[in-house]
Amino acid sequence: MSDDHPGPPGLDPARLRVHLDAALPGLVGGPLRAELIEGGRSNLTYRVTDGARTWVLRRPPLGHVLATAHDMAREYRVLAALRPTAVPVPEVLLLVEDDTVLGAPWYLMEHVAGTPHRDPAVLAAFGPERVHGLGLHLVDTLVALHAVDPAAVGLADFGRPAGFLERQLRRWERQLESSRSREVPGIAELRQALADRLPDSPAPTVVHGDYRLDNVLVGPGDRITAVLDWEMSTLGDPLTDLGLLVMYTELARRYDGVLPGAALAPGFPGTAELVGRYADGSGRDVARLGWYVGFASFKLAVVLEGIHYRFGQGRTVGPGFDRVGELVPLFVQFGLTSLKEH
Repeated sequence: MSDDHPGPPGLDPARLRVHLDAALPGLVGGPLRAELIEGGRSNLTYRVTDGARTWVLRRPPLGHVLATAHDMAREYRVLAALRPTAVPVPEVLLLVEDDTVLGAPWYLMEHVAGTPHRDPAVLAAFGPERVHGLGLHLVDTLVALHAVDPAAVGLADFGRPAGFLERQLRRWERQLESSRSREVPGIAELRQALADRLPDSPAPTVVHGDYRLDNVLVGPGDRITAVLDWEMSTLGDPLTDLGLLVMYTELARRYDGVLPGAALAPGFPGTAELVGRYADGSGRDVARLGWYVGFASFKLAVVLEGIHYRFGQGRTVGPGFDRVGELVPLFVQFGLTSLKEH
């Protein structure tokens, strides 16, 4: 068999194997093949195999002028730190912080068996009892993450938790200004209301930054085998993760098709049960959660407005982008409602 297997854009299997044979002798047993795994926010994820074993490789997007070792090193670092804890994460094997092998920094980790659930019909086939249990396990896994002592796992300097919410709000406001192409009713009101009602954050924890059902792998016994997509992780306010999870769940139910709709599957816990489970497991006060749900809605509105802006400039590729602009007001109104309810 020839060792020459052309790879997907951004990954040359032959060059990768030469490097792995030198850095991790004996790991690879044959010619490498690679394929791009769909999904993820921005960084590229590949499945790599020698026919006997399989690994996963992560690298920055192609042509990403700001691609630095920093992004990959942060993901690698948090995964390595969390590996000995109760948080299920893949084992990381190698970090390469320069661009000599693949044209960008990258890291290699073990391949973990499991399924990211995005389709409510697929999840519904589990039956209501199993779906309900999985929803609670999703919350329990978040509780486990937020129970990790950052200093104990070497992550004391992984972020700047002081002033975290203020900085986050300013960051997303700047993001909005950089992609403003129209007036969005209510978005200025939402931003101002969030600024006026900033809560006092609880003690900082490792924050995932995009925690939801389709960013975890579900394996045998409906157990979460791995939490994925750590590119937005940092040290900060743990309730931002819970607010985002609630926002995703609520909007999937209210606007079917807007977001990955696994929460539509019969049996998935309601918001009150999800929040109660988190409060009981973590011991944290969730009385101000409406602010965090409103903030999550603002963030997603800004992200979608940025996509709409790029679509208007002809800079998006693929179907479905023409409707993104219509979704932004839904997020804004949901955010305003969340703030008023709490």
